[in-house]
Amino acid sequence: MHRLTLYILLLCPLINFSQEITLDRVEPPFWWTGFKNPDLQLLVYGKNIALTTVSVSYPGFVLKKVNKVENPNYLFLDLTISHNAKPGIATILFKIKDKETAKYLYELNPRKKGSAQRKSFTSHDIIYLLMPDRFSNGDAANDLATFMAEQVNRSNQDGRHGGDIKGIMNHLDYFQDLGVTTLWINPLLENNIAKYSYHGYSTTDYYKIDPRFGTNEDYVKLSESLHQRGMKLIKDMIFNHCGIGNWWMKDLPSSDWVNQWPEFTRTNYRAGTFTDPYASQSDSNMFVRGWFDITMPDLNQANPYVKNYLIQNSIWWVEYAGLDGIRQDTHPYPFKEMMAEWGKRLQTEYPDFNVVGECWLNYPASVAYWQKGSKNKDGYDSWLPTVFDFPLYDALNKAFSEPEGWNTGIVRLYEILAQDFSYPDPNNIVVFADNHDVNRYLDSQKDDVWKLKMAMAYILTTRGIPEIYYGTEILMTSGPDKSGDGSKRKDFPGGWAGDSRNAFTAQGRTEAENDMYNYLSKLIHWRNANEVVHTGKFRHFIPADGIYVYFRYNDQSTVMVVMNNNEETKTIETKRYNEFLKRFKSGTEIISGNSLNDLSKLTIPGKSTLIIQLK
Repeated sequence: MHRLTLYILLLCPLINFSQEITLDRVEPPFWWTGFKNPDLQLLVYGKNIALTTVSVSYPGFVLKKVNKVENPNYLFLDLTISHNAKPGIATILFKIKDKETAKYLYELNPRKKGSAQRKSFTSHDIIYLLMPDRFSNGDAANDLATFMAEQVNRSNQDGRHGGDIKGIMNHLDYFQDLGVTTLWINPLLENNIAKYSYHGYSTTDYYKIDPRFGTNEDYVKLSESLHQRGMKLIKDMIFNHCGIGNWWMKDLPSSDWVNQWPEFTRTNYRAGTFTDPYASQSDSNMFVRGWFDITMPDLNQANPYVKNYLIQNSIWWVEYAGLDGIRQDTHPYPFKEMMAEWGKRLQTEYPDFNVVGECWLNYPASVAYWQKGSKNKDGYDSWLPTVFDFPLYDALNKAFSEPEGWNTGIVRLYEILAQDFSYPDPNNIVVFADNHDVNRYLDSQKDDVWKLKMAMAYILTTRGIPEIYYGTEILMTSGPDKSGDGSKRKDFPGGWAGDSRNAFTAQGRTEAENDMYNYLSKLIHWRNANEVVHTGKFRHFIPADGIYVYFRYNDQSTVMVVMNNNEETKTIETKRYNEFLKRFKSGTEIISGNSLNDLSKLTIPGKSTLIIQLK
């Protein structure tokens, strides 16, 4: 009883009535008993549906209020599900003058045992980000979705390439061999627009997986398969905007459902206006109400029906698909009061559930404003547990490529972490070197693999939750045309029948690719087995002469990390670090496996990292 297709719709002809009545949608299409919040609001859509009288017949499922809006084709039904309501089928009747016009059989499902106590992603995990259209095409049949506005065309870097859920399912062994524990998959919901639909950020149906990716049932199967392997699933969600082809854009519930302007008005993308004490009202208004792009209408979360729709949709997917986390796109762009309410309602139902918000800002204090528990001067608490460390991303892209100086080079990493006092929980921050929106790390480092290895070593040993962008493990770079987003999102080699090689296997990778894959896999598996780099304390020393040293430690274990940002090999005396090293006589270097029996001096090659488990 957890399939979207299980609802039943009956339409009856009208007698002696001039207006046509239809019932086309009820969303959410079904719900569950046993939530702490007993309230449920249904969006009902159909021609002239507001002319009907609505009644509900089911014990413990009570219709409190019928809300009408500007458009007579919509109703919003406020219902209460009592705590003693039993799972079953509730009948919702729509009548005109005591004549039954339509009937909807509304399913109330039982929640799975332990659903509220599910464990989410934490600093114990390693997130692998992939773009489904560009990862692997496991079902060529769904490429032929002729009823969709855009068809598959692999020759177009900005077009649909055909990757899908089945392609991800086919490579679960690959993820486990690499060692990643959690998949963050770019949006899979329907994006029925004429072009640029492949990236998934222009939602046209919030309750339907895009048929070019598969079905809702396929998505649930993916979640269950990951759980069977002890892995986790993060769903990418977008509250700020929908797609121009969304079904409601053809017939809006009300004029304020989206933020409308006399002419197309783009957001200024200045998320700092929310924290800027001197920001003008016009700048703030344009940021939150402007459209992200011409194909992305800006939703008005100040509208209470929009707010409830989005919040309930997120809870529906968590429960339906058994999600382990959410990544919220453009988190500061919606009205922030609504986002705080969403976070609070979500965590009321799932106390240990983690959400990471894309708060793309340049300074730690600006990002920290959005993390739950921040002591903000305006009193705002976002209820967002996790943020992406964009300031550290920026530092990583410069630290290994510029000359060493007072505030340049590897000291950039030191300076960013020195500002962790801004964050309520710096260990619950996602750290990354690149993602789907920016240049691949190897591009920014001019294809220097040593610098890539340093970046990966850093994000896997510093504080926080590491995230790796698909293909990093096989040295993927952008395509020949580096000007478009599609160039940063190339197809994974071997994901399509007929590909010249299969980089999912060691035999299909080059020697350099296997070297990178083996380096990263070894480091990941070591990290997975060592609590000290999940939750251990962090202590670092001011970089000197291009050498940066830091320690991860707890009562049971200590790890020393030494980064050499110079081109040449360096031998360093370690007495400066004796506040840690005085307790240890030897260690093992993780990557090489070499034993180090004299810790008074360490020799480290240029542009490399030593990770030493101290004994």
